[in-house]
Amino acid sequence: MTANTIATNIFSETTEDLLNYEWHTLGEQKVVQTLASHPEAGLSHKEATKRHQQMGANQLTGKSGKSSWLRFLEQFNQPLLYILLTAGVVTLLLRDWLDAGVIFGVTLINVIIGYIQEAKAEGAIAALSKAITTEATLIRNGQKTRLASTELVLGDLVLLASGDKVPADLRLLSVRGLQVDESALTGESVPVEKATASLAVETPLAERSNMVYAGSFVSFGQAEGIVVAIANATETGRISQLIESSTNLKTPLTRNIDKFSKSLLYVILALAALTFAVGLGQGESWIDVFKASVALIVSAIPEGLPAIVTVTLAIGVSRMARRKAIIRKLPAVETLGSTTIICSDKTGTLTENQMTVQKIYAGGQHYTVSGIGYAPDGEILMNGQPVDFNADGHIALWESLEAGLLCNDSHIEWGDGQWDLVGTPTEGALITAANKVGLTQANLEQELPRIDTIPFESQFQYMATLHELNVKRSLNVIYLKGSVEAILQRCDRLLDAQGQQVALNPAAVEQEVANMANQGLRVLAFASKEVATKRSFDRNDIDRGLVFLGLQGIIDPPREEAIAAVKACQFAGIQVKMITGDHALTAAAIARQMGICSTKAQVFTGRQLVEMDEKEFAQAAEQGMVFARVAPEQKLHLVKALQSQGEIVAMTGDGVNDAPALKQADIGVAMGIAGAEVAKESADMLLTDDNFASIEAAVEEGRGVYRNLRKAIAFLLPINVGESMTILIAILLATVLPILPIQILWLNMVSSIALIAPLAFEPKSGQVMQQPPRNPRERLLSGGLLQRIIAISVFNWLVIFGMFQWILQTTGNEPLARTMAINGLVAAEVFYLLSISQFLPSLVVRIQGKRTPVAYAPAIGIVVVVILQCVFSQWSMMNQVFDTTPLTFIQAVICMGVGLPVVFIALILQRFDPLN
Repeated sequence: MTANTIATNIFSETTEDLLNYEWHTLGEQKVVQTLASHPEAGLSHKEATKRHQQMGANQLTGKSGKSSWLRFLEQFNQPLLYILLTAGVVTLLLRDWLDAGVIFGVTLINVIIGYIQEAKAEGAIAALSKAITTEATLIRNGQKTRLASTELVLGDLVLLASGDKVPADLRLLSVRGLQVDESALTGESVPVEKATASLAVETPLAERSNMVYAGSFVSFGQAEGIVVAIANATETGRISQLIESSTNLKTPLTRNIDKFSKSLLYVILALAALTFAVGLGQGESWIDVFKASVALIVSAIPEGLPAIVTVTLAIGVSRMARRKAIIRKLPAVETLGSTTIICSDKTGTLTENQMTVQKIYAGGQHYTVSGIGYAPDGEILMNGQPVDFNADGHIALWESLEAGLLCNDSHIEWGDGQWDLVGTPTEGALITAANKVGLTQANLEQELPRIDTIPFESQFQYMATLHELNVKRSLNVIYLKGSVEAILQRCDRLLDAQGQQVALNPAAVEQEVANMANQGLRVLAFASKEVATKRSFDRNDIDRGLVFLGLQGIIDPPREEAIAAVKACQFAGIQVKMITGDHALTAAAIARQMGICSTKAQVFTGRQLVEMDEKEFAQAAEQGMVFARVAPEQKLHLVKALQSQGEIVAMTGDGVNDAPALKQADIGVAMGIAGAEVAKESADMLLTDDNFASIEAAVEEGRGVYRNLRKAIAFLLPINVGESMTILIAILLATVLPILPIQILWLNMVSSIALIAPLAFEPKSGQVMQQPPRNPRERLLSGGLLQRIIAISVFNWLVIFGMFQWILQTTGNEPLARTMAINGLVAAEVFYLLSISQFLPSLVVRIQGKRTPVAYAPAIGIVVVVILQCVFSQWSMMNQVFDTTPLTFIQAVICMGVGLPVVFIALILQRFDPLN
């Protein structure tokens, strides 16, 4: 039967039916028949062209995005910007072009930042499209050809070889030693061995050994497969749809700012209306009343708030970058500080991402191996002491190390200041273990040159090599490495510690395997067999009669600094959960070593999660600490479940499979080194060292940023409230305004900003990681902060109103009274800044000889404000513009004295609402 004689109408079944097929459950012949293809000749060119026209190109497509102008205009749809625009319009009505320009400038900066961040979702889809675009080798009309992956259609017969990127989802028809790196899609930390046998319908994605998926890489072997899904129908394509459908949630900061801004907008408008009505009711002219209402609006609008929020977050970004965390979105800085749960990937984030031999069982004896990674640093220990190979009793250990080194197709080389693996991680671990006792591939291969090889095949579960042992005695030696089941059944003897061959007890070996597996180790077994001199061998030569040499237990070990970081997070009240595509036993073992979980009850697998209803799933999400073998949808579902319970979730990941969950999380954290491009595009933060410890550092910085924001709000709002109270009470009492609108703008846009900006540079307190995360439902103006704002606002009102009335009644000079009232308020601001900043405490500690960061910014801000106030009060041109008058030295001292009592008020408030 040729390709041309096969039925060419693939749509005898609907496209939807084809997409819903569980291809891994079907036999190879059934798959070929369903897709109307041919197992040897593939599709005809005519049929392939027809299908391409009907199905479209094999590339991801996303929904059309908004136009650039619409995205830009939507950035103005924020209550805080309404207030800023209102302030700008008011200042324009007052014909103060400079201040209006500043206000509109701040508005524009906020809009531009939002616009830039809006574009990242489109970047994520584009990155996914790039991830599966490649070239493919396929057979059409019985001829081998090479085409762009975009040309593939359902039913195409594709050839795979080592180094290829898989161009579409394929059902495998034949394999030869095929191993595929699916880490970006499934989270599996090592290449997956593939086969062709049909599987049960409930087989999870990571265990579908007869399938390969678009975007993964062939690390070893060859295969033929038939295309069963292209474009958005592939597993990678389904993830792209999840990215589009997941909600990009607002951060706690933006939610609080929005709520506060709306409330403030209503309050300002209500107070302005009240002022206007009261003034008219008292018989004032509508022009005077209108000016008073404008003064109230200007005094109440915190023009410096958006600027200080942006500056504080930007400084947090800079500090995090120095600690290996790159922020892609400003509000993410604050979100980290309020995080209650960190969902972390395992491989490369919590672990070294370098497989390492940690345990060896040989000759009936137990050994441990020190050192991590592929560097030959470390030694082999027995009972805590280094093994002395010059003494008797370690021959089986030596033989098992030699077997791991010789029965090996990988190698490790030195380059760019580090040891790099060329080959598979498991074989790299075996090489490194042998290197630690002085065995090297170069020397050993000269002594025992390889003659022939039987490569690893998944159905046999072992690799074997034939080596020249002793020419004079006409002996060669065969070494095997593979799964314990495959090796043990071929062995009838065991090499003991003294090198004697004794009877093998399989049950004892299996018990050792179980012990290693419970520690999360991947266990490889080793065996050997001496044979007569020959130039080749086959599987019959190694079917029986082998000598068992030993076991080596391999694991990707946890990072030491990550263990400390997990402990620090837990001490700070942040839960750390592991979500991985790796095996449950391995994940649980690593989690126990890191202190993430303590019992098996806290470990859930993807298969268990599938069987749960929504309520059970939510309980598992909250109670579970380790989630293994999870699919991309389940990662996304876990994040949503935690968020639905009020948690602020940080999610880490590096693969394509992590992208939807990264986008859904309150803050997505991608790996900067090993991360897939789509994961980076979907994340809010990148780790330049792929290390969990950098997340803990970023959380620490984020908490410091939030504290600085609270300080800024605690400093700024009392100024606005105090000014508003002054205007409102003056209207109610029908007295002269103690402060004019243009003077209020001076205070808000110059003095206040110059003094508030230093708070953004405050170093973080040493106690930030010794307290639990703040309640994510906590309002921006919490009880303690609100009390502080009210108390300082009343004091500021007393300074302005009291100073004005006192000077006015004693001198009758309105400009002098207003000038002294303004300077009294500025003095109070200066003393209050010193009371809540870390400048004085840090300075005292530094004087005592201890090393501590000193925040010089408050001192600089104070000097700037003093100079500006001198210009404001003493320069004749400024007197004319702002209706002020020069002060004498005594009058200036009086202004300072009036502001001093705020220090004592701040100390009392600190006991109830500490800001540091």
